[in-house]
Amino acid sequence: MSGGSDGTLRRTLSALRHDPPAVAGTVVLLLLLVVGVAGRWLAPAGVNDVDVDQMLRPPSLDHPFGTDELGRDVLSRVLVAARVSLEVGLVSVGIALLVGVTVGLLAGWYRGWVDNVLMRGMDVLFAFPVLLLAVAIVAVLGPGLVTAMVAIGVVYTPIFARVTRAGVLSVREQVFVRAAVSIGASDARIIRRHVLPNIAAPLIVQTSLSLAFAILSEAALSFLGLGVQPPDPAWGRMLYDGRGFVTEAWWLGVFPGAAIFLTVLAFNLVGDALRDVLDPRQLTVSEANRSRA
Repeated sequence: MSGGSDGTLRRTLSALRHDPPAVAGTVVLLLLLVVGVAGRWLAPAGVNDVDVDQMLRPPSLDHPFGTDELGRDVLSRVLVAARVSLEVGLVSVGIALLVGVTVGLLAGWYRGWVDNVLMRGMDVLFAFPVLLLAVAIVAVLGPGLVTAMVAIGVVYTPIFARVTRAGVLSVREQVFVRAAVSIGASDARIIRRHVLPNIAAPLIVQTSLSLAFAILSEAALSFLGLGVQPPDPAWGRMLYDGRGFVTEAWWLGVFPGAAIFLTVLAFNLVGDALRDVLDPRQLTVSEANRSRA
């Protein structure tokens, strides 16, 4: 089992290394990780240092991304805001992954009334538009970073539940699972040893893609004033604050918008590459080509 996992990992890494968009996306994500961890040390100025004499200054050597309406350095705020986006993306998707996978495992394995109850609940959540449901949850719990994480996690839970359930329904009919059932293995052991490892690939792909959408959702909530609260910087909030200065201070929207664009694009590039590499049909074609060679 470990040898097969190591072989799959090696094939995946090898395929990603030969995919230029995936390499570019990985480099951007690694840079984002460094900025998210060390943003406050990399920032050339304090994120909330107000200087009215420097307000709305265009990009220059002193302020490469310009300054905002309060004279704060935009570059510093963009760098520090990267940590917020990473936190929201990782925590919210972690919540969705944990809850969604649990629901999907229970629904797909036990089926019957358990499946009906759990998945109808997921269908109710799935029926709401993503942003509308997130706004409703934040409106009930109150705006803030933690609330945004919970709201986005709840919104994306049905997606993981559906992906997991579909995988479980397929794997539970396999011979090795039936053999484990016939020798009296417990449900927990079968799920842990046989089911989860065989549905991990689509979950990995879904996680990478959901991280991009979670960051977009956080930016939208912050833009609406329901996410990170001032004076803490967030890319979406910076877009909101700069909306009134579009014609006279273009840099207030361009640089945080570019940060959102590059981050989401990088996650999508890596997610698409993982989907191609981990697709069983793609693996079959690759192995067939290697055997012909």
